[in-house]
Amino acid sequence: MAGYGYGGGYPAPAQAYGNPFAALTPSSFPPGTDPSLVACFQMADQDGSGLVDDREMQRALSSYNQGFSLRTVRLLMYIFTHTNTRRIGPREFTGLFHCLQMWRGTFERFDRDRSGKIDGPELREALLSMGFAVPPVVVDLLVTKYNKYGDGSRAIEYDNFIEYVSSCCLIVKGLTEKFKERDTMLSGSATFTYDSFMLTVLPFLIA
Repeated sequence: MAGYGYGGGYPAPAQAYGNPFAALTPSSFPPGTDPSLVACFQMADQDGSGLVDDREMQRALSSYNQGFSLRTVRLLMYIFTHTNTRRIGPREFTGLFHCLQMWRGTFERFDRDRSGKIDGPELREALLSMGFAVPPVVVDLLVTKYNKYGDGSRAIEYDNFIEYVSSCCLIVKGLTEKFKERDTMLSGSATFTYDSFMLTVLPFLIA
């Protein structure tokens, strides 16, 4: 394998993961950004700092009928900022919104009965379409974990779908970057000692 895919419907990160507690570099809106999205950011940025924190982000998403837990919001923010500062700028804010639009489209495409939920087979198809080849047995475990009602329906709703996809994206992107640090020839193979392997993988599993 000479190259690396990132899955999830967004481009590869511009740079490798650095210090997760580094300050977020100020950014600006990409050219042609929808004015309503600019207005949404400005309304959320209550202190006029040019950055939106996690709770402000949660409210901004709710205004677009995208209600998520703070955990999910923070996962989304980390994916687009590569920092744990829990603040996001205009460029990253725009990218996050566009990504959510794509993910909602994916969810709705596989919610064929328009129930607002997708079951195990539908979830696996959706994940495959986004570049995540998840075995059926793992999908079943995920459906059980993310079925917030525990009612035996074997299906998950949109907000749980986004939380899982966010986790997938974070792990796949992060581990790919770490693998590339070892695979300097981009051959698709790398050598790890047991200790270095554990130090590479564990931070993503316990985050």
